[in-house]
This record gives sequence, structure tokens and C-alpha cells, in this order.
Amino acid sequence: MVFVDQTLPALIRALLEPRRYPHGVQRVELVQTHISWVLLAGDFAYKIKKPLKLPFLDFSTLAQRERYCLDELRLNSRYAPDIYLGVVAIVNTSQGPQFAGRGEPIEYAVKMRRFDEAGRLDRVCARGELRPAHISDLADSVAAFHEAAATAPMASRFGLPQQVMTPARDNFDDLLQRLPGAGPRARLVALQDWTEAQFKHLSPLMDARKQAGRVRECHGDLHLGNLVLLEGRVRMFDCIEFNDDLRWIDVASEIAFTYVDLLAHGQSGLADWFVDEILSRGGDYDAALLLRFYAVYRAMVRAKVAAIRMNQTQGDDSEAVAHIALAERIIAAPPVRLLITHGLSGCGKTIASSQLLQSDPEASSLRLRADVERRRLFGLAGTACSGSTLNTGIYAPGTHARTYAHLRELADPLLRAGWSVIVDATFLKRADRDAFGALARQTGAAFAILAPQATSAQLRERILARANLGNDASEATLDVLAQQVRMIEPLAPEEGPVIRGFQDHRIDRQVAPSNQSPQRG
Repeated sequence: MVFVDQTLPALIRALLEPRRYPHGVQRVELVQTHISWVLLAGDFAYKIKKPLKLPFLDFSTLAQRERYCLDELRLNSRYAPDIYLGVVAIVNTSQGPQFAGRGEPIEYAVKMRRFDEAGRLDRVCARGELRPAHISDLADSVAAFHEAAATAPMASRFGLPQQVMTPARDNFDDLLQRLPGAGPRARLVALQDWTEAQFKHLSPLMDARKQAGRVRECHGDLHLGNLVLLEGRVRMFDCIEFNDDLRWIDVASEIAFTYVDLLAHGQSGLADWFVDEILSRGGDYDAALLLRFYAVYRAMVRAKVAAIRMNQTQGDDSEAVAHIALAERIIAAPPVRLLITHGLSGCGKTIASSQLLQSDPEASSLRLRADVERRRLFGLAGTACSGSTLNTGIYAPGTHARTYAHLRELADPLLRAGWSVIVDATFLKRADRDAFGALARQTGAAFAILAPQATSAQLRERILARANLGNDASEATLDVLAQQVRMIEPLAPEEGPVIRGFQDHRIDRQVAPSNQSPQRG
């Protein structure tokens, strides 16, 4: 005998019976959230919205629930049309409610294809199986989705600085009421002061980003529990459909959501890797200047939810305080570093810098790749074949200075905003290295040169292997290598500390300190 919770609405109790479904079902399971019922029936799931009216949503009428079911289908079909199959009416027949039949609809449901819950990224992460390759795949998907997403109309409220700041202030007001202890209160006030200062500093950038089309119809709830590994690919699902203000946001705010969730799962290296991978796809490095502001906002939302739950269950404040601690960690200011690479094509510069990013315990580093940024200057995608040969096209002599100047222009504001920067380029010439050493001094960043070593045979082997694969940003050939050998100017002792290989985050100890480091902001 199957026990049925008699506190459930009669409709939901009836829909727990397998005979109500038009396809073969042996058993129906119910999963509840605070705003929906999800009926798991065979190969499909049916999501029914609860008849609620809350400050942030209105499902109180049948017409509203139908509308939001259709919105959920439309929005999630942007990236998961094979999961979101349609909106179905539930009708009342002589045999009771059915998912098929004639009659007036009494409810609506979003019909979805079921997937193995073990593939959700929060569960993959909990098993210790989340890998950089998964994060790179996610970055590909999110970057492409953001590029295609609708842009907020200029006349709309979405993305306006005050519209952004209102919920941030509301979070602090709620938390200060719900966490009255002196310890949490002092910490919240410090975070609130930081947020207000950052808002004042960043408001012009927020305005500029809206004008530039960076406020888009995003997912709005992009945490690991709404990402799933299907057939080896990371997929998004279950976006925010019920509140426009939570969905029409700066893409930087969306990136911050995933960044914070990875940090909360103890995955600092993967959090850093995600930000670097997604920003490198489109070159939107201005997003990094806003990222910590939005990350603190996201952490405070999590703290508020935990505080509400604490008040409801009469529990303790440990979960809320943990999120406050996460926000404090986000705004902390570790020493800022500028690392440049040095070496011939194929020596391992990109591999070593990737390892650095993936092991950053502070999740506070970004990488700029000359091979990618050179293409961007010419309107090409990061790994697109340029068709250029030695000393022609995007590799013509005049493009070298233009590329390195562009790299300096990108690195400068990132360093001043508290991001460590790795510049992945050959840096064969002493003058180029000196220019970045000067940038480090100007921004108060520690400076070092990452110079991996490889034999001549290894260099040739790696260059040929990359050419055969055809999916790398580097287009170096053996002719290019021969020219580099003739051009390279060796490192001098006075240029700064030289790191010959990746040594985990202990690399910090080998970086020359500066007299000051910029604060995160």
C-alpha cells in the first residue's frame, strides 16, 4: 500500500496515480519545492506551479500559472529544447483529472524529459568528480547563450544602477533584523559599507554596460543544482521565469552566481577557471571589475535565505554566518601579482598558466593570451584559423606592438581592481618584458616571469601536434619557431624572479613583492 500525504491538495493526490498519465507509468514520485510540485512519471516529469502570491512572484490564478508555464517553456528552450517538451493542460474528466482528454483545463504543467539526478553538477561536485573540462564546457555554453540572449531595451529599468542596488540594500536590512547578535551585525555593517562604496565607484560602469548591451535576458539562477551533465556535456535548465528583475541582469551578475556557488562548494580553483574561461571567450574583461560586487550580493542572498530558514526552524545562525564569511573572503585583498610568460612556442607557457589558474586558492587570477587577443583585434574568434602565414596578416610586423599594447590596456584596470593577471605571450624581446615590469610597479603588483623549459625535440613535437589538432589559439609553425630562435633575447638577472615551472600556489613565494597592493574593488 502506498502512503499518500493527506495534506497535499486533492489534485496532486490524484495525480500520484499512474493511471492518470497518457503514457505507461508504473510509479509516480513527488518532489516539492517552495513554489512547485514536480511529478516524476516514467520518462517524464510534470512541473505544476503552486497557487501562491509572494513578494517576488504571482501564481495566484490559473491564467497566471498558464502564462508562467509558457514562459518557462520559452525561456528554457533557448538552451534545453530536448528537456523542455511542452505545456500540457490537466482536465477534469468523468474519471477525474487527466493529462489528456476533453474538458476545461483545471491546471497546467510543464512537461519535461527526465534525466539522471546524479548528473547534476552539485552532486558531481559532491562526489569529487567535477573537472576543469566540465567548467570549460560550461563556459562555452554560457558565453554562447549570453551572446544570443535578448538585450534589455534602453528605456527599461533593467540594469540601471539604482535598480541593481535596491535588492542589495534590502538584503542587508533583512539580515540586520534577522541576525541581531553583535558579532554578525558588525560584520554585516562592514560588508554594507563596502557595498555602498563599491556601488558609488561602479555606477558609471553599470550605466555604460547597459548602453553597451551587457544587460540581457539571462538564466537568473545559475547555480550548480541547475546544471546537469548529459552525454558528456554540461547543460543549463530551470531558469527564473517568474520575475523579470531577477532574469534581466548584467551578464557579470550571472557569472558571479556560478562563481559564488563554486566557492561555496570549496572549489576555488574551478571558480577562478570558470571566470577566466568565460571572459576569455568574448573578451568582456570589464565584467571582472563588477564581479566581486555582484558576488557579495549573491553571497548575501544566500545568507538571507539561510536566516529566513533559521527563523522558521528555530535553528542556529551558522549557515548564514558561513555565507557572511564567504562574502568577507571575496572582498579580502591578497597580494596582487603580474606574471608574464617567456619562451618559444611549444615550451609549455599555456599549460603552466592554466595550472596556476586552476590552483588559485583565492580565485582571484585572470589570464590574457596574446594568441587570443591578437585575433580579437582583427575580429576573429579565439581559435579561428586566421589564414595568416609568417610575417603576414595578423602576424605582420606592425601587429606585434599593437597586440602587446592591447594586453597592457587590458591588464592595467584588472590589476587596479585587485585581480592578479597572467599574460601568456612569448615575450621574446626585453623591451616588451620591461614594459610589463613597469606596469607592475605602477599598479603596486608583485612581478615575476614564468619561463617553462622544453627541449628542441619537444618544441617541434608539440607544434606539429597542435597543428594536426587544429583547435588551439596558437598558429605557430616550425618556420615560426625557427624565427623565434633567431629573435629571442635571453632573460637578465635584474628583470625579476624567474619561475621555470608550475609549483602549485607556492608560486606566490617566488614573486617579487611590491611596496603596496591595490585593494579589491
